Order: sequence, then structure tokens, then C-alpha cells
Amino acid sequence: MNLKEMLNVADRIVFEKTGQHLDDLQAAVLRGTLQREKYKEIAKDFDCSESRIREIGSELWQILSEELGEDVNKTNFRSAMERLEVSIYSNVAQEESMQINSVNICGEARYPPNLPNSNPQNQEISNSKQIKTLHQDLSEMPELGDFFDRTPELNTITTWILQQRCRLITLTGISGIGKTTLAVQLVQQIKHEFEYAVWYTLDEFPTLEKFQSNLIQLFSHSEKEDSSPTNQKRLPLIKYLQNHRCLIVLDDVHNLFCSSQLAGKYKPESEEYRSLFKQIEKLSHQSCLMLIGWEQPREVTQVKNQNTSIRTLQLQGLGIAAGREILRDYGLEESDNSEALIHRYQGNPLWLKSVANLIQDLGGGVNQLLPKDTVLLPEDLKDVLHQQFDRLSELEKQVISLLAKESQPIDRAKLLENDIIPASDLLNVLQSLSRRCLIEQQANFYTISPVLRQYAIAYAM
Repeated sequence: MNLKEMLNVADRIVFEKTGQHLDDLQAAVLRGTLQREKYKEIAKDFDCSESRIREIGSELWQILSEELGEDVNKTNFRSAMERLEVSIYSNVAQEESMQINSVNICGEARYPPNLPNSNPQNQEISNSKQIKTLHQDLSEMPELGDFFDRTPELNTITTWILQQRCRLITLTGISGIGKTTLAVQLVQQIKHEFEYAVWYTLDEFPTLEKFQSNLIQLFSHSEKEDSSPTNQKRLPLIKYLQNHRCLIVLDDVHNLFCSSQLAGKYKPESEEYRSLFKQIEKLSHQSCLMLIGWEQPREVTQVKNQNTSIRTLQLQGLGIAAGREILRDYGLEESDNSEALIHRYQGNPLWLKSVANLIQDLGGGVNQLLPKDTVLLPEDLKDVLHQQFDRLSELEKQVISLLAKESQPIDRAKLLENDIIPASDLLNVLQSLSRRCLIEQQANFYTISPVLRQYAIAYAM
């Protein structure tokens, strides 16, 4: 068992005991121990005190000792893991139909909690006759924070992926609405249905070449570990998606597209992604690609036919009950005006947390600080909105300004009568703003939320 494998197994053991995966410091302590580094050297690498590293080490040794049924410490950690490996393999060998590699130790950290320990009940689980190999690269996936009432959305996407076998799914919505949180919950629940589960943030992979290279490297490495040949030829990415059941999540997909342009226009260096997305949609394979972001590729948003393998979910705000759950953390759930506050901020989790934190810091209440239809814009909320507004084209900013001046929804015919934007351009702009989730449409009427209206009036006009 090599260093990487030992860390992955230790991650599973810690998850079994605590329900939490190894964090960066814990993993560093174990890695340094295996590399025979002193606590002082590990502390120096992470710019923290040696006593803090010793404290983390002590906690880890206690957990491992309890779960493995023997005294585990810094000196014997490697030998304890090697004994565990022998024990696992011995148990597996007793079952004629079992594969020797019944415990998958490939991929990165953060693995499902199914590693056997010294308890007989857990050993029975490990000896199941059907264990699916799971390779993961979820190192960029955020930790799951507060998960509020998203059960319908979660069930919808799960059905699309597992039952309808959709190949390309987009999850979109305005900033702070909870797209990434929903996707993290989804991956945690269904990753075991796949041979590969991968999460990449496109900030780190701006070019298709780099993105595909990292994926293919993962596939090639795991295939090499799982089979005897040592000189396997690398295949095109689509071939791996055809040969294996893969779940690939791309977060912050809006970073593929240009700012100051209508939604979904690729940057020159990202143009090759268009061909990849078309391949994933058109060619037969057994994998699923999920795109998360403020805006989506134009070729995806143009698909309305439910008979295709593409699905799009635009995430809306939370309901009253979930909104009150957020406010409860800030001592505001008893406010007479809490329901109005949730509506005013459209049930957006990030927006609600931001304004609730401001109210809490000021020591007032909702009725006192937000009389009638007042909208507060805390500094952190303004920063978030600025990022999204900064992506707009000049024509989109003009339309937002027109909508911000009206307190009621505006009929499309009235918008077309304006003397600023030509009719043909206006229709394209309305479509783009809708794809960015910045305007609301009911029949032929358009409006924007109170928060966006307040921001547009104060800062964007």
C-alpha cells in the first residue's frame, strides 16, 4: 500500500468515525508522518504552531486506534495501515467470488464511508459480493454547507441522471441562489452509481486542452492500476466517457464566456468547449456532464425538446420555511416582518444571510431597519452583484436601467417603444438577460427583483 492509498484508507476510517473527511491539516499530518517528517517540519509548511500539529495528530491517532482496535501512533502508523491491508485481503480471499481489490484505494481524498474496521458488522459490509470500483477527483468540490429545502430539485436532477440517463445537464441561477450547494449534495448522494466522479472548477481549467488532459490522466492512471498492462495508449476523452460510467461536474462555467457581451459567447481560448459539449450531447455514451454557472452555453439554452439528452434547471429562491431557517440563525425568525423580508430578497440564501448579518451587527430588528419596502445592500452583497453586473453588455445595462425605473412589470410593447435601443437589439438583450437570470418574465411583461432594482439605481446607472 503506497502513501496515496494509505491516505485514502485513513480518510475513510475518519469519515466512519466522525462523519467528516480529512481536512488539509489532518491530511498533511498523516502525509508527513508517512514521509517521516517531524511535527515541527509539518507545522512550518502550513505556517502554524507545532503544538497545533501535535494536537491534530493526537486526535487522529485516537480515532485510528479506536477504529482499528490497536494502539496507533506516529511511530507505527505505517505498519498499522499495512496490517489493515493484510487483514482486508485475508477476509476477501475467503469469498471465492470476491475480487482481491474489493476495497478501492484509487483516486483522491474524500471517499465514501464504506471501509471496514475491526467491527464484525462492518466486515460483513466489506465482504459484499458486488463492490463497484469508484475513482474520484473531488478535491475541488466545496464542503457541503447548510442544505435547505431543495428536495424537489434534488429528486428532479437525480431522475434525469440515473433514470433518464441524460448526458448533459445545466444548473443555472443568479449568484448566491444555491447552485453549487445543490450540486454538492447531489454528487454525495449518487457518486457511487458511477465508476468515476469528478468535480472541476473552470477557474483552474480555462482551456479545453488542460481540462481534457487532467481528465484523461485520471482515467489512464486508474486503468493502469486496475489492470496488468503498463503501456496502455491514451484515448480521446469521449472514448473514456463511452467506456466508463462517469459523472463530471464543471462549476463556474460562466468563466468560459466573454464579459461585455450577450450571454453565452465563448472567449476565444474557450471556443473548443463548444465542440466538446456537442460531442457529449450527440454521441452515444454512458456518462453525464453537469454545468453550473450564472450563464450557460447558447447551444444548450436553445434546446427545448425534452426528448433530447439535455436538461436545464434554473434554480429559484427558497420557500418561506427554509428562509425562516436561515433567519433563525441570526435571531430574526420571530420578526413580524420575516416573511416580507424573505420575499424582498427572493429567498436567495446568500442575500438573506448578508442582510440578516447586517441587521444583527447593527443591533436592530427587521421592522426598525427595513420599514415598508426598504432594501438594504450590505457591502458583501454589493460585491457579489458587481461581479455579475460587470459581465453585462452596454445594451443589457441600459435595459436593466429602464426596468429599474419602473416599480411594476413593463409590457414588452412599451419597452419596444423606447428611443434608446433598436427593437431587434432589444429582443436579443431581453433573451440574454433572461438567460443570465437577471430579469423575470410573465407572459409579455418584464421586471427585476427589488434587490437588483436597488443596486441598479444606486450603482449601475
